[in-house]
Amino acid sequence: MPIAPVVVSLVVGILLGFAAGFWARAYLLARKEPAAKRAAQARRGSAEREAKEIVREAEIQARSEVLKAREAFEASVKEQRRELNETLSGLNKRERALSQREENMDRKADVLDRREEAIERKAAAAETAAADAKRLAKESEERLAEADARLEKLASMTRDQARRDLQERAQREIEGDLGTFLRRERERTEREAARTAQKVVLEAMQRYAGSHAAETMTRTIPVTGEDVKGRIIGREGRNIRALEAATGCSILIDDTPDTVVVSAADPVRREVAAAALEKLIASGRIQPQRIEEVVEAVRQDWDARLAEIGGEAAGEAGVDVASAEELRALGRLKFRTSFSQNVLRHSVEVSRYAGMMAAELGLDPALARRVGLLHDIGKALDETAEGPHAVAGADFLRSCGEPAEVCDGVAGHHGEVERVTLYATLASVADALSSARPGARSENMELYLGRIERLERIATSFPGVSRAFAVQAGRDLRVLVDPEATTDEDAMLLASRIGARIEQELQFPGQIRVTVIREKRCVEYAR
Repeated sequence: MPIAPVVVSLVVGILLGFAAGFWARAYLLARKEPAAKRAAQARRGSAEREAKEIVREAEIQARSEVLKAREAFEASVKEQRRELNETLSGLNKRERALSQREENMDRKADVLDRREEAIERKAAAAETAAADAKRLAKESEERLAEADARLEKLASMTRDQARRDLQERAQREIEGDLGTFLRRERERTEREAARTAQKVVLEAMQRYAGSHAAETMTRTIPVTGEDVKGRIIGREGRNIRALEAATGCSILIDDTPDTVVVSAADPVRREVAAAALEKLIASGRIQPQRIEEVVEAVRQDWDARLAEIGGEAAGEAGVDVASAEELRALGRLKFRTSFSQNVLRHSVEVSRYAGMMAAELGLDPALARRVGLLHDIGKALDETAEGPHAVAGADFLRSCGEPAEVCDGVAGHHGEVERVTLYATLASVADALSSARPGARSENMELYLGRIERLERIATSFPGVSRAFAVQAGRDLRVLVDPEATTDEDAMLLASRIGARIEQELQFPGQIRVTVIREKRCVEYAR
């Protein structure tokens, strides 16, 4: 079979198939075009809606970002305003501090002006004295020249020998004049400076006479009859053991009639034990369970008792104390001692002294009495109070609402902080008066003997001193000097130097009088 017709037939078939397929596709496309347009329109509408949603979301997000940015900006502005206000407040504080410093500087300038005026007066006096000295020096030169000529003529001395002799005489005369001048000026200064102080202090001491008794570590309880002692001891000693265990004190029952002794180093425990024992004796029911109940009841009533004790002390001192905390603190002072001196009695005495001296000086006696009564209140605080008792007491009073004058007076009565008012000085003087009075305080025997020995050793270390004796419990130092080696003027200078040395090397209450004794005894026997 020929191949060409077959090939031609295949080609024609393929072409017809392509034409039929193209026509079918065009027909199908013509039928699908409306549906495609509708689908395209639908997709376009959906796309437009999505675009609108995206635009809307973008607008919402943009508005949210704008709001956030506005809030952040407002917060930043508020913070800047707060910082600006703080800065302005700090500047105002600094301005007030600078104003206060300026006022202080003005006051100091006034003080310096007064001092400058005093210095100018002293300088004028010194110039006058210098002129007198020049005149005396000129007269001395003239007299020396005359003395040189006279000595050379009468004693056949050389000029150098005469000069040395005159210099020695002049030195002795100047030293004598210096000692006389120092003695006279010191006496005059002491008279002028001590006139007001003597009047104020002596009148205060004479107007107040308080008893002084050293505190002990025991409390005596009176009982009636030996049967009471037996009930206190109890069967086989169970009552006394229960009482000692509940109170922490020692109960001493000996042969002393009608007496039971409560002993303890802690004064509060001792008072609780004494009060409980008195209640037990009064009720007559003494047994271990009853002892524990009574001791616990006394402890619970102790705060009220302390406030009552503080109120009695405030009334005795003439001071109105309304704060319950201050009254309880004052009550605790009754059970504190300083060198065996009761601190509450000491505070009342200081209050009286301060009030009397304030009245003499024209100050407020009521305020001075208040400062004196509260000056040692820091000793009643517990161990949580930090710092010296004067500063701690001032902080405590400040928290209780006391006036600034009272707090400043309490804080400065020992000089640990700067004294702002005169009431701190009054409290310090009254404190020294109450502490240094004979019998007010006791001290360790070793410390006392050591101070006596150091006083005598200081005195004998100076040349010309033969012996020294510390008398009147170390408040009076008697110094005996060699009359051949020491003149009256030298004795005056020696007393001043010994006093200055004692002030530098020793610490002591009150004052120590230094008396230099120069005497020459001539002894002869008639036989």
